[in-house]
Amino acid sequence: MSRKKFIISQGATCKNWNWSWSFVNESERFVIFGAWNRFNDIKKSLIFAEDWKINAKGMSSKGYKQSREHIRLVEEQKYRLMTFPMKPTETSWVNGQIPKIESFTPKLTEKTLVRDGISWYAADYDALIPLTEELDSPEKYPEGAKRTVTVNAYERNPKAREACVAHHGFLCSACDFNFEAVYGALGQEFIHVHHLKPIGKIRKEYEVDPKTDLIPVCPNCHAMIHRLEPALTIQQLRDLLAKAKTTAKTTVSESVSDSTEKLEKIVTS
Repeated sequence: MSRKKFIISQGATCKNWNWSWSFVNESERFVIFGAWNRFNDIKKSLIFAEDWKINAKGMSSKGYKQSREHIRLVEEQKYRLMTFPMKPTETSWVNGQIPKIESFTPKLTEKTLVRDGISWYAADYDALIPLTEELDSPEKYPEGAKRTVTVNAYERNPKAREACVAHHGFLCSACDFNFEAVYGALGQEFIHVHHLKPIGKIRKEYEVDPKTDLIPVCPNCHAMIHRLEPALTIQQLRDLLAKAKTTAKTTVSESVSDSTEKLEKIVTS
């Protein structure tokens, strides 16, 4: 099957079949990018970069403007991102030039778009923190499906994470930290999600309830929770935080008292 026939079979199209790097299905609201296997790692693969605007010959790349628009559809219009693996011909691989396709795998996989500097990557869902998605009714989501990679890893269902923050909000459940309150728009809707049942210990697919099995925590608290084995509970971490604050207040109070005594001695001497 040719790449054109494969894309058409997915209901997607483009402006020109000869130079297009990406494709769009308007009715189902998703875009398709080929993912170069030369840039793949376990978590993400390169699909677009700003320096592709000009090719090695110093000319404007015809596919750049269309693909940049497709990136915008994902970022701003919430289109889904679908990718298929591509292998380049090594002789055509030159820095600053988009290579020719030697082969591709006609299979789409839904990914999440991640920007890193001037490059955009198609990432596995567990490589980022999803945004809130409101739910009309309580649901349960399968999570923990094992897959074979360089090391054992577990796929995490993004809708479960979205449902968690939709229910619990974006405040840290341990220390009440609010990223938006501190960082403004940059911190809006940012939070980690902690699995109360560690996926790595279950080693099987299970049904995760976003309201009872997941809880939002800030990155610092998340790290402290997992610093001990077994991991701390949220209540245990809250107790430690309260104790630390009490100790800190006592230390500051004693320090102020000592400083006051020293100052009085200097004044009276």
